[in-house]
Amino acid sequence: MPPLNLKTIEERVSALAGREEYGEELLFDLLLAYGRPTSSVTRLRTGSLNVAENPESEYAQKNVVYYRDISTDAPLSAAKRETRLLRAVEGLRTHERAVRYTTRFVIASDHRWLAAVDTKTNENRIFPIREIDKHYVFFLPWAGMEKAQFAAERHADTKAAEKMGKLFDALVANNSVTLTTDAERHGLNIFFTRLLFCYFAEDTELFPEGAFTKAIASQTQEDGSDVAQIITDIFAALDEPDKSDLPAHLQEFPYVNGRLFSSEAAYQVPKFDRKSRNLLIEMGRLIWKDINPDIFGSMFQAVVQSGSRSELGQHYTSVPNILKTIEPLFMDALKDQFEESYKSVRKLERLLDRIGQIKVFDPACGSANFLVIAYKELRRLEHAILDRLAALSPQHQTLFSDSVVKIDHFYGIEIDDFATEVAILALWIAKHQMNQEFKEKFGTEPPMIPLQSMGQITCANACRVDWEEVCPHEPEDEIYLIGNPPYLGASMQSKEQKEDLNIVYRLERRPNKIDYIFAWFLKGSEYIATTNAQLAFISTNSVTQGEQADHLFSPIFQLGVEIGYAQTSFTWSNNARNSAGVTVVVISLRPISDNPKYIFTRGVRKSASTINAYLADAPNVTLKRRSSALQLQLPPMIRGSMPTDGGHLLIKPEDRASFLDTDPDLSRYFKKYVGSAEFINSQQRYCLWVTSEDAQALQRIEFFEDRFRRVAENRKKSPRKEVIAAATRPWQFEVCSYRSTNSIIVPSVSSERRKYVPMGFLGPDTVISNLAFAVYDADPWLFALLTSKMHMAWLKAVGGKMKTDYRYSNTIVYNNFPVPHLTEPIQEKLTQAALRILDVREYFCECTLAELYDPDKMPDLLREAHAQNDALVDSIYRKTGFESDEERLAALFKLYEKMIAEEAHAAEHEKANKAAVKKATGRRPKAKKETTA
Repeated sequence: MPPLNLKTIEERVSALAGREEYGEELLFDLLLAYGRPTSSVTRLRTGSLNVAENPESEYAQKNVVYYRDISTDAPLSAAKRETRLLRAVEGLRTHERAVRYTTRFVIASDHRWLAAVDTKTNENRIFPIREIDKHYVFFLPWAGMEKAQFAAERHADTKAAEKMGKLFDALVANNSVTLTTDAERHGLNIFFTRLLFCYFAEDTELFPEGAFTKAIASQTQEDGSDVAQIITDIFAALDEPDKSDLPAHLQEFPYVNGRLFSSEAAYQVPKFDRKSRNLLIEMGRLIWKDINPDIFGSMFQAVVQSGSRSELGQHYTSVPNILKTIEPLFMDALKDQFEESYKSVRKLERLLDRIGQIKVFDPACGSANFLVIAYKELRRLEHAILDRLAALSPQHQTLFSDSVVKIDHFYGIEIDDFATEVAILALWIAKHQMNQEFKEKFGTEPPMIPLQSMGQITCANACRVDWEEVCPHEPEDEIYLIGNPPYLGASMQSKEQKEDLNIVYRLERRPNKIDYIFAWFLKGSEYIATTNAQLAFISTNSVTQGEQADHLFSPIFQLGVEIGYAQTSFTWSNNARNSAGVTVVVISLRPISDNPKYIFTRGVRKSASTINAYLADAPNVTLKRRSSALQLQLPPMIRGSMPTDGGHLLIKPEDRASFLDTDPDLSRYFKKYVGSAEFINSQQRYCLWVTSEDAQALQRIEFFEDRFRRVAENRKKSPRKEVIAAATRPWQFEVCSYRSTNSIIVPSVSSERRKYVPMGFLGPDTVISNLAFAVYDADPWLFALLTSKMHMAWLKAVGGKMKTDYRYSNTIVYNNFPVPHLTEPIQEKLTQAALRILDVREYFCECTLAELYDPDKMPDLLREAHAQNDALVDSIYRKTGFESDEERLAALFKLYEKMIAEEAHAAEHEKANKAAVKKATGRRPKAKKETTA
């Protein structure tokens, strides 16, 4: 069943609104409104998946929901009702069942009101059920839609970061700081890191409530002149274990330890004025205990980075996207072990021991959002295990005094010194928040200060530092590398970044056009090879496309490393306002093993036997550029003609018409000019196409002379030698691929929404531009082959992408396309199928190809013609056809592997024959003349 759209969901949820009271049926109706399968909802309703201990009032379904009915006949005031619901849903959020079932939402309802928490984003809602339509966006993940795509929530983190930005600007202005030196930047970095700690500490019972803000408000002058001295004194007190000699107002601040307030970090607290003092106090009134360290760290960085303020909150990785790396990498397996150990004290204790030994390492950690989420997830699982142990063996409760999940088992590398400090602080805040949860559940709180450890974050260039020195490991250690390393295409890399790649590859020659993220994948593969370690990185999806896939994965696979799981292309976005969106994949690597492999696509998990470089369940091969087709029956496909003319050889239809009104005999020099956009959208353009023989005569005509002169002037300014040389023949395109024959045009870019790339035939008077590909003298059977589901599956897998749109390539896609030998009868059948498609398109000639191939508007006749063609092409590869593109890809890669092996064998055979001839005659054999298809 196709996924629901947003409008349909809104309408379905609105139909549930308006009632004053709604029983348990609300849960089931709500799940159905979001498109959950009826069979799944029925199982939940009848109790086969609900909570066995309390089947009448609680329901739990794995990955979906944990629901509790707390209805009562007793009359309640609005305040009491809200408090009761909030307590209930908070209890559900940390309940071991919620962890055990990995429920996305926990919900408590009393039939009139509903309280809910999204366990992945920690967002919550409480509202009257009659107003449920106002909150339909909140539950969108049930329909496979992350809310970040539709709603930008304004969190405490954003408010705090914005306030911090105002204070930063005020201090820079008041201190005449230029931020041009490392010392100036470092000094402000240290100050703001310490400031954040103080705000959080006074709001979470580490300091007396409001101690820091009250000290500023009550002990400093309103003009701010003595604020710097008071803050300096407080920071010094926080680094002093013996406070007996300190003034009374400083003795309430505890000894923090760690390097956070170390006097060794020599710097001066900035000077304050009235405005900055007021901002300092205003910030203290925010609710700092509500900040999310996984989000705030990235926004905090933006505060102090020039040019980033307008992008506040855009570039952190959202929690659901982080979970796409860590859940399949290790959390799912740990939760499965929890499920298997649920009734055994001994097995649960072993699982605790395992969790206590795990190390997590982010070699591009930024402000540690990946590490923070991984730490929190492990702590929550630990709490669930302890909860279950207490239920099985009450005496265990007395042993719960500290966490087995140690903060110093979390490692990171970050090149920016400020981000390094923020990362350390973010981990510390995460630890304190989880200790608070520990206290709520078990009545004791692990000690936080004096600080014993604040994580293992190293400030260094990850490309140039030895990862083994940052995170030492033995082969048997359970270590997980996670993160979102930087991705920059070759044209975007600085000189230093290119040198980074040279260092990582340790080669005199490395592939030129590789992404910067390759360094992390290669170093990560070397780190985990022959060990028990695994990694999962979020990456731009370009690394699995075109020749990039071969450049990246060939050296990785040679290390004995395989892809353990992969998330295919999805849009990475977050809950920030104006959030950034980029198309990414998640790739997990591990030493070769017999463990299961999985491919995740739009939230659906499928088992795979092998995951290749293109994230397909198919033989582990990579494609290289080819100058000719692998299947010798396929004619050459070339890129169209490239003008490089400054636009002066291209003619608007009205200019052509105007000129030919006065001299119609020259119409033969005006040809139709078509690229991808013109062909798909039926747009008319023309170009001048002049032979060298005619150029001299035409230059005497003002229209042509003016055009040729402008082309020459434009080309002479080019930095490319080839273009400058082409200035001597300004009447011609720089690259002339055109032939005066019929041709098939293949657009170079096409929308991902289309089931087929709209290809077609063109007449001899049309020049195909360099923004499309051309096959000249092509037979119709080739059109049938290329416009099939089979070829589309190949394009989707191995072709490039422009964001998520298809980007065609003749050297990668077409020339590597594996095709069985086509007999004449098969070619005739293909020809008839092609002509049928073209006839239907001609019947709808008033429509553009963009309209005809819009999946929402495609005529039924055209769908039927393509379906018949698809069935025919499928039968060429397998008589029984295929059920899915996954099956098609498996067959295509298998055939490709076979054809490449045969080609290599033939080349070796020819080489041996040449050697034999030379040995027998003493002469080289004559080379065979090449023929053109």
